Amino acid sequence: MEFKDFVKDKLLYILLIIFAVITSEILLIPFDIPIFIKIYIGIIPIIMYLICFFMEFYNKRKYYNNLKEYINELGEKYLVSELLGNPGFLEGKILREILQETGKSMLENVDKYKYAQEDYKEYIELWIHEIKLPIATGKMIIENNKTEITESINEELDKIDNYIEQALFYARSNTVEKDYYIKKVNLKEIINMAILKNKRNLIQNKINIDIHDVEIDVYTDSKWCVFILNQIIQNSSKYSKKDENSKIEFYAEKKKDNVILYIKDNGIGIKKGEITRVFEKGFTGENGRINKQKATGIGLYLCKKLCDKLSLGLELNSEKDIGTEVRIIFPKSSFINETFEK
Repeated sequence: MEFKDFVKDKLLYILLIIFAVITSEILLIPFDIPIFIKIYIGIIPIIMYLICFFMEFYNKRKYYNNLKEYINELGEKYLVSELLGNPGFLEGKILREILQETGKSMLENVDKYKYAQEDYKEYIELWIHEIKLPIATGKMIIENNKTEITESINEELDKIDNYIEQALFYARSNTVEKDYYIKKVNLKEIINMAILKNKRNLIQNKINIDIHDVEIDVYTDSKWCVFILNQIIQNSSKYSKKDENSKIEFYAEKKKDNVILYIKDNGIGIKKGEITRVFEKGFTGENGRINKQKATGIGLYLCKKLCDKLSLGLELNSEKDIGTEVRIIFPKSSFINETFEK
C-alpha cells in the first residue's frame, strides 16, 4: 500500500476535519477567549486525527503487504486466508471472512468435480474390462475358424484392443503413482513382451526385428514400460516403408548415471519442424494426415506423460525418409540399487 494512495482515499475526511477546525476558530472570534485556548481547540483535533490516520495507515499497509506477499509466494493461492493473522481493523476482518468463505466454496466445488471424475474413471475402467471379454471371445472363435475373412476381422480386433488399452492407460495416467510397482526387470524381457503383443502387425508389415545388447537390468514398472514400448513399436510399424528392408532395432547402452534403451527404425521419418511437437496431445503431423491409417496423436503423448510420471527420460530424433530413433532413459539410483540388491 502506497502512502499517496492512502491519502487520496482519506482526502474527503482530511478536508472535513480542516473545515471543522477553521469553522470552530471563526465561531470563537467574537468571544473573549485566551489565544492559547483557541490554538488548543484548533490543534488538538488535528493532532488526534493525525495519530489515528498514521496508526490506520500502518496497520493496513502491514496487513495488505503481507497479503500480497503470501499470494505471490503461495502455489495454492486459495489457502491465503489460512495464513493471514487476525487484522486489527474492520475491513480486514470482513476481507478475511470473505476469503475464507470463497476458499471453502472453491474446495467444495473441486471435491464435487473430483468425485465426479473418479466415478467416470471407475466407469471407464470397468467398461474397458468388460469389453475385453467379447474381444477375447471373438479372437478364440477366429482361431478355430481361420479364413482370409476371419484373419481380416482378427486384425481389426487387434486395433480395437490396442485402442481400448490406450484408453485404459489414459484413464490411469493421472494416478500412475497409485498403480505402479517399481522392481528390477530385464530389458530383454519387456522388449519381448511388447514385440509379442505386436507380432501379427509386424509380420503383416514384413518388419524385421533386431535385438542386441539388451541383457541389462533396470528398475521400473514392467506393465507401464511394456505399454510405452508397445506404442513406439506401433508407430514404427504404422509409418514403415512397407518393404522387405523395414526394420526395428533395439539395443541398450549403460552409462554412469543411467541406462539408455534405443529403438530405431528405417521408416518414413518425421519432418524436422515437427519433431519438437510429437509429444503434444493430438498432434499427428504430416504423416498422420497422409497415412491411410488415421492417427489420433495420443500414443506418443501418453508415452511422454507416463515416462514423466515414472521419472524416465524420453527423447526422439528423426530424419525424413531415413528413419526415427527413440531413446528411453532409465536413471540409476544408488539408493534403489542397494535396496533391491540386498
